[in-house]
Amino acid sequence: MAIFFRGRIRWVLVAWMFAISAVAYLDRVNISIAGGSIEREFRLSHVQLGWVFSAFGLGYALFQAPGGRLADRFGPRRIIALGALWWGVFTSLTALVPSGIAGMLVVLLGVRFLLGLGEAVVYPACNRLVASWIPSQERGLANGWIFAGVGAGAGITPPLITWLLVHYGWRWSFWASALLGLAAGAVWLAIARDRPRDHPWVDAAEAEHIRAGLPHKSTAVAAPWRSILGSRDVLAIAASYFTYGYAAYIYFTWFFLYLSSVRGMDLKTSAWYGMLPFLAMAMASPLGGWISDRLTRRRGKRVGRCRFAAATMALSGGFIALAMLATNAQLASLILAGGAGALYLAQSSFWSVTADLAGSSAGAVSGVMNMGAQLGGVVTASLTPLIAAHFGWPASFLTAAALCLAGAGAWLFIDPSATLTT
Repeated sequence: MAIFFRGRIRWVLVAWMFAISAVAYLDRVNISIAGGSIEREFRLSHVQLGWVFSAFGLGYALFQAPGGRLADRFGPRRIIALGALWWGVFTSLTALVPSGIAGMLVVLLGVRFLLGLGEAVVYPACNRLVASWIPSQERGLANGWIFAGVGAGAGITPPLITWLLVHYGWRWSFWASALLGLAAGAVWLAIARDRPRDHPWVDAAEAEHIRAGLPHKSTAVAAPWRSILGSRDVLAIAASYFTYGYAAYIYFTWFFLYLSSVRGMDLKTSAWYGMLPFLAMAMASPLGGWISDRLTRRRGKRVGRCRFAAATMALSGGFIALAMLATNAQLASLILAGGAGALYLAQSSFWSVTADLAGSSAGAVSGVMNMGAQLGGVVTASLTPLIAAHFGWPASFLTAAALCLAGAGAWLFIDPSATLTT
């Protein structure tokens, strides 16, 4: 195996980070597909189910920066493996919550909050690995493939979870997701190493290629939190990622129920149309990374990372707004899928810029950034049904469209060539 992958070990790790990403999103999106069954069994309203969505998002958001710092301190190999074990356990516990106990909603909220804590380490730790393993000129494509796992995992969720729901009930959909997470974490622990020099399969040519492309000298000194939180670039990118997360989480939480409850699709039809945004994400993420890398090599990071991300986020907002004009449910689904794809064209820019900016503190910095996105997700999970209840579902999606435009504007204030002081 080592001979077969000689010179490409960094891409083997990227491929497995894609798999980890896919399983992580399967574990979090399954509850949106099973939401109707959970509402009926636990006698929850849409607003209460939104609280359950938000509980996960809150735990996920709050532990982003600490999780990233853990990856900087102990290495992404161990932290990702530990995270996979954690989310396997708490995904199983979601299925074990009994429906008839007193305080059932509080227990469900607590389990989902703790699941969010465990999943929080995944992407900051992945970005820490990217900072050590991937040359700067390849980071757009590498991050594109990692986050294609988001679309792949979320994309297979509707038909897979629907099939499990129909044949075995909603609880088995959680147990199956948990087993996949544990298996993915075990493989990761076996094949990953924190640095190229620690991996027995890395040859001299690949080691030199990686070393020559790293924008930072290797250092064990972590950037202090005051430098991270006081950086205008970090704050601007976190603000943009908040708007990004707000828009993305409409798809992860309410899109399936929107198709079935608002657009009138039956369970089977909404399962298939519910895949479309996530398939668009899976295809657009590596495509956006490839385009970003090419533009960066030809026109510099200002164009390749910042202006490209601004343009695609603005395009996403346009698609989401346009979909509200469609009277046909299938057409609206296709246009909204276009909005999801356009949004994910920008994904790799966020993570490539933070890896370049932070170097050996990439875990902590990308954790701060991703905390912004997850706080956006917390807000949209609970705010979306409230806006819909008072002003209608089009208003909920138009809010997301407006925030996409604001996030696009934030990219104009980010310096992609800045470095974080330690």
